[in-house]
Amino acid sequence: MATNAILSNRTISSGVHLSQISTSDKRIARGLPKQCLLARPVALNAKQWGRRSRLVVRAAAKDISFDQASRVALQTGRNVVLDEFGVPKVVNDGVTIARAIELPDAMENAGAALIREVASKTNDSAGDGTTTASVLAREIIKLGLLNVSSGANPVSLKKGIDKTVHGLVEELKKKSRPVKGREDIKAVASISAGNDDFVGTMIADALDKVGPDGVLSIESSSSFETTVTVEEGMEIDRGYISPQFVTNQEKLLVEFENARILVTDQKITTIKDIIPVLEKTTQLNVPLLIIAEDISGEALATLVVNKLRGIVKVAAIKAPGFGDRRKALLQDIAIMTGADFLVGDLGIKVEDASVEQLGLARKITVTNSSTTIIADAATKDEVQARIAQLKKELVATDSVYDSEKLSERIAKLSGGVAVIKVGAATEAELEDRKLRIEDAKNATFAAIEEGIVPGGGAAYVHLSSDVLKIKESIDDPEERLGADIVQKALLSPAKLIADNAGVEGAVVVEKILSSSWEVGYNAMTDKYENLLSAGVIDPAKVSRCALQNAASVAGMVLTTQAIVVEKSKKSKPAVPPVPGITY
Repeated sequence: MATNAILSNRTISSGVHLSQISTSDKRIARGLPKQCLLARPVALNAKQWGRRSRLVVRAAAKDISFDQASRVALQTGRNVVLDEFGVPKVVNDGVTIARAIELPDAMENAGAALIREVASKTNDSAGDGTTTASVLAREIIKLGLLNVSSGANPVSLKKGIDKTVHGLVEELKKKSRPVKGREDIKAVASISAGNDDFVGTMIADALDKVGPDGVLSIESSSSFETTVTVEEGMEIDRGYISPQFVTNQEKLLVEFENARILVTDQKITTIKDIIPVLEKTTQLNVPLLIIAEDISGEALATLVVNKLRGIVKVAAIKAPGFGDRRKALLQDIAIMTGADFLVGDLGIKVEDASVEQLGLARKITVTNSSTTIIADAATKDEVQARIAQLKKELVATDSVYDSEKLSERIAKLSGGVAVIKVGAATEAELEDRKLRIEDAKNATFAAIEEGIVPGGGAAYVHLSSDVLKIKESIDDPEERLGADIVQKALLSPAKLIADNAGVEGAVVVEKILSSSWEVGYNAMTDKYENLLSAGVIDPAKVSRCALQNAASVAGMVLTTQAIVVEKSKKSKPAVPPVPGITY
């Protein structure tokens, strides 16, 4: 019997046997668009009823639809419940679902682990496209194994797949177009969040405020509302050393405007280290913020006394970070404020600092745990140069930790961090919404980075026509088989989307192939249209990473000869069996 059955209200007799559903015209098997299949009542004796009760529809007033008819009712995506410790998760996120799949058979589970690797790797590199990558990997593996079982050389197949994917990636880079304005960003985010326009609008608003170099941070909200707040300036996770520096007693804040900043990695402990700088800032009649490794003893007492007497407006904080990262952060602060970084290793003393070596900030706000510095616009060129340098370091690094810290530094220098506080009525809904927003955020930055292509699998379908050109450059006939495998696999995402929307996938693919690059099938509206104009778009980076990772793992599977797994052991009963007693 066909799968994907949907029950819908219809008045018929109860006690209907599924084997008696009218199938004379074979509508169920063929999935023709006859959605309602009426069932005939059947008289069953007690023995028949008992034997066949598992096949009986016990509820009244039901009608059953299968295959295409049922898929028409399921055009929008559905969620998956993951049974986890505590509150079960209700998610619609490919990589989260993939990571939760564990099969009881060790050999089968090893195969599933390879597909999980495709999803995880795609999520790590692009942040989205995990389901597409899994679909592509499955199709390449299936077609590849068919060729291997027919006698093809798996190593040659892998070489052909790799050469074809390399050529397609270059073609994808040529055909992608850069993101143009707010509408493109909104469309990318909306599609990635499951056609949620609210999420798309929210991310577009956040990026308008923080810019492409800013950071979007996602946190849980204590309320039902989902909001966006923008933290302007560079935030440092260090507060004032002494509460005596507070200028706003009501809010317990230190607030300075047009202040000078001293930046050093040295410890300041004596009066002679600090007196010259205090005298110079007093003459200028401007506030002073001191950022140093530590300020204690006589130096701290001198600052507090002069502040309390009203002689000078001053505050001091400890330098953020640790080790080499501390020096890097201090250098970032110095560049942003136009200060000279007074490094102890170079023999530069704090007591010798001149007014020209002090930085300038338009506004400084210091709490007991954090400091926010809004820089003057005069240092904009130096800041942009520093950001460009950090971006090169970000591309070069392989460490996830270093990548996160470099991204944070870039965001702080660019002067923008948008915090999306996600609210929901229940914990399960909150987790699902956070995952959707995370996908949308990642897809948006991927689109800004490498541009956009038509969505809905259309980009892959159009790329499949470029395989012929790549195939001509391959001499080995078995490597050409690898190119054919990739060409067929590229059609699978669009075909699957069309099938799930209740239309014939093969027909949709043929129609897309005969259209121009921008045109594809929009499953939401059931139309063939310019997908870039309609807002059905994917980040080029997501499409590229999904294809590359799928081909990589599929190649490994095809060239695998054997599998070694741990032998499963039968668990022994806790209590030895006692004759005559059943358990």
